[in-house]
Amino acid sequence: MTYDLFIGDRLFSSWSLRGWLMLEKFGLPYRSQMIGLYSGTMAEDMKPLAPARLVPALRLPDGTVVGESLAMAETLAENHPEAGLWPQDPSARATARWLCAEVVAGFNTLRAECPMQLLHCWQGFTPSPETRADLERIETLWAHARAVSVSETGPLFGEYSLADVFFTPVAARIIGYGLPVSEANKDYCLELLSDPRVRQWRAMGMTVTYDPFPYALDLPSMAWPIGSQSGARPIEGGSSVNDACPYSGKPVSHFLELNGQRWGFCNQFCRDKTVADPDAWPKFTEMASAVNHS
Repeated sequence: MTYDLFIGDRLFSSWSLRGWLMLEKFGLPYRSQMIGLYSGTMAEDMKPLAPARLVPALRLPDGTVVGESLAMAETLAENHPEAGLWPQDPSARATARWLCAEVVAGFNTLRAECPMQLLHCWQGFTPSPETRADLERIETLWAHARAVSVSETGPLFGEYSLADVFFTPVAARIIGYGLPVSEANKDYCLELLSDPRVRQWRAMGMTVTYDPFPYALDLPSMAWPIGSQSGARPIEGGSSVNDACPYSGKPVSHFLELNGQRWGFCNQFCRDKTVADPDAWPKFTEMASAVNHS
């Protein structure tokens, strides 16, 4: 049972991130396909998925197309009850569904004023009163979730669930724009963004360059707080420590340098996602560690 997931540009498509995490975090098999949000091909790319018109969209193994993230979430939870997408406790599960529904329906000013971008953190951004009201509502919901789950830190309901999936792009907005929340909730945001899968999503997004950069602001910025200072750099030609790509096992043709060592990959994408954040990729770090400790 393999799903087809249709997503948009990783650095900017908050809903695509949610759709990807639903499958990736819970170990569900899928193939991902890119839709051209910024290339001008979106309408054509979406035609096979009609009447779905936005990303993400999910095509089930039987060919059924499911649009809208909450419908995708419920479909996957129904198909894979063993995966634990929703909390097991009935009260927690009902509350988690409520929170996800409110994410879908609400926080419109926060969305409009602070579009998700995973490149860097803006400095000196001043949110409007309406965005501050959205943030207060989010913190109220998080406090309620923790009261229901009796979980003071970590995932909202003790174990990672769809509620954490749906709030991950919210966390990216809070951190990316320096928005005012409590220290405890800032820690929760950083924990969501530090998840290896979220780091991988960002690293893959960093393989694409944009000119002009969408959603640019006339403000100073600082580096993204997780995984930005990799020290790796792409290089051309030469030899490498490894002969096979750590991801595909194929012969290497593209190279990076890290800590004085040269590593090879089977294509530019494999190399560039590793350059963006080497520590996000267990297969690379395991290979490098095995060589360095042999």
